[in-house]
Amino acid sequence: MNTLNKTLALIALASSSAAFAGTDFDTLDVDGSGTISQSEAAVDAKLMSQFAELDTDQDGELSKEEFSKA
Repeated sequence: MNTLNKTLALIALASSSAAFAGTDFDTLDVDGSGTISQSEAAVDAKLMSQFAELDTDQDGELSKEEFSKA
């Protein structure tokens, strides 16, 4: 059920024009984990194009510090 909720939240975020108007860390961190996963970043094409470069510790997630370099 939790995965379903995350998926629905990502779909809602992706369909929202606010998602593209100026995404910030807290908006993208849909599950509140303190990091941005690749699936959460997928709603922002620019961020996705930079994801591998920004993920300096190569853990598959962006911390606030890594995201701030975007």
